[in-house]
Amino acid sequence: MSVLATIDWIFIALYFILILGIAWWVMRQKTDTSDDYFLAGRNLGWFVVGASIFASNIGSEHIVGLAGSGATDGVAMAHYELHAWCLLVLGWVLAPFYMRSKIYTMPQFLEKRFSPTARWLLSVISLVAYVLTKVAVGIFAGGIVFGVLLPDINFMGLDSFWIGSILVIILTGVYTVLGGLRAVAYTETIQTVILILGSALVTWYGLEALGGWDELRRIAGSEMFNLWKPMVPAGMEGTWAPVKTSTTMAWYFNDNYPWLGMLFCAPIIGLWYWCTDQYIVQRMLGAANLSEARKGTIAASFFKLLPVFIFIIPGIICFALAASGKMPNIANAMLDEKGQIITANAQQAFPLLVASILPAGVRGIVVAGLLAALMSSLAGVFNASSTLFTMDLYTKFRKDVSEKELVRMGRIATTVIVVIGLLWIPVIQGSRGLYDYLQSVQGYLAPPIFVVFFFGVFNKRLNAQGALSALVVGFIMGLFRLAIDTPVALSDFTYEEGSFFWVLNNIFFQYYSILILIVSGATMVIVSYATEAPALERIQGLTFGTVTAEQKAETRASYTMREVVWSVIVVLLIVAAYLYFNG
Repeated sequence: MSVLATIDWIFIALYFILILGIAWWVMRQKTDTSDDYFLAGRNLGWFVVGASIFASNIGSEHIVGLAGSGATDGVAMAHYELHAWCLLVLGWVLAPFYMRSKIYTMPQFLEKRFSPTARWLLSVISLVAYVLTKVAVGIFAGGIVFGVLLPDINFMGLDSFWIGSILVIILTGVYTVLGGLRAVAYTETIQTVILILGSALVTWYGLEALGGWDELRRIAGSEMFNLWKPMVPAGMEGTWAPVKTSTTMAWYFNDNYPWLGMLFCAPIIGLWYWCTDQYIVQRMLGAANLSEARKGTIAASFFKLLPVFIFIIPGIICFALAASGKMPNIANAMLDEKGQIITANAQQAFPLLVASILPAGVRGIVVAGLLAALMSSLAGVFNASSTLFTMDLYTKFRKDVSEKELVRMGRIATTVIVVIGLLWIPVIQGSRGLYDYLQSVQGYLAPPIFVVFFFGVFNKRLNAQGALSALVVGFIMGLFRLAIDTPVALSDFTYEEGSFFWVLNNIFFQYYSILILIVSGATMVIVSYATEAPALERIQGLTFGTVTAEQKAETRASYTMREVVWSVIVVLLIVAAYLYFNG
């Protein structure tokens, strides 16, 4: 039986009318050039850039996953959300190079800085990763939301998971195919507002049902509000051993997030994602100029601070409502007979709150917010994938392509990605373990990409041979680990305890990620200095060491003290959050 009342359905219908209306208006605008279709004519304002970046990042999987981690591990995952400072690095450090280069894609920047081969390799890896991860986890999390809120919906043999996923994928695909980045960016701006409003209402009503913030801290306990203490399961001994043994559990194994991994690995993944991933940076590339691009990243950094309070805290609230006995239906769904949380059911925390504590009408607004999250993240990956394929791969094999042909191929590529998303549904629906498995993929793919971008910008001596070697070595290490992890993650297969494969499989992914980073970085430096230095005239303006005096002056003229002050405020808010969440 649906938990949605008639007024809820009205709000949901209004949401779809609003989004499709905006998409229709945008699609009537001119989109007959590659700049128009892939980068919104390079004319986006700062608020649209910031809201679009945030909306692309926050998908249903983000909401569902963060609330679930809040229910099981408290604020442990807030480390990742407090990476808002990475967006400041994008705006202040890398944006001048990207905007100056007039690129469409991140791989295209690698071609300008290093070689066409580096561009091609990164494009292929990014496309495969987007299809396997971003599309897959978005569908999975959306299915969970539909399953909880509309459990009994059935149409022609399809359950709520199928119906909801198909509907949202097709609707999102339509306006992404026809309108390009402009349609994506403007709809994401509205979706950001709805998402933040809806999620904030969940936190508000959740605290009201529980009895306030102090009651939440009392029931949940200090450890749920501690960012610094490693989460060691009851009965296990914390250890620095690199793998799990029969008597101890590493601080950094399975669902536990160690401070050492968070200190060194999490920022690398954050900088890769926020500063070099096409999925995110494409929105900034659509800005009207460097000033608007930087302001957009600062706005996005403010938005990025919100998930701690509107996604993670609701997960803790859900746990507290179950543990206190104030919500028997939540307790039945979340706790076992001993009163311990059922980890496998933790992903239901957010939709359970929506179904249990919100009044009619408000529930519809929040469901619209969940739909906004799902649609915005899917639109982002659809658009980024089509841009990578068209601008990096298609143009490699088809020289001198007309603008009209590029737009047509972009629409075809987007349609193909939408179809792949639909084909993913049965795979995702039947593989709960796949969702957790895919979360570690970025930990293996991020380090070599981080290395070539950041090392390449900061050191003019590093060359194409070094970059290509770092990418190849890093990706091989990542794929090797994925090949070892896959049988264990997706089946009951296990390696013999103590064997080489067993040891490798049991090393926590953050630590293996750090190993890839070290090896990739060393490879790039050694190979570069062992071979000929790049011609300075070829990389002019692409590294700090080759920026001209005129380019430096243009960068300085692109900001005022206002942007500096707001950036400092973001950093101070992050520091304040770390100081507060110390147990």
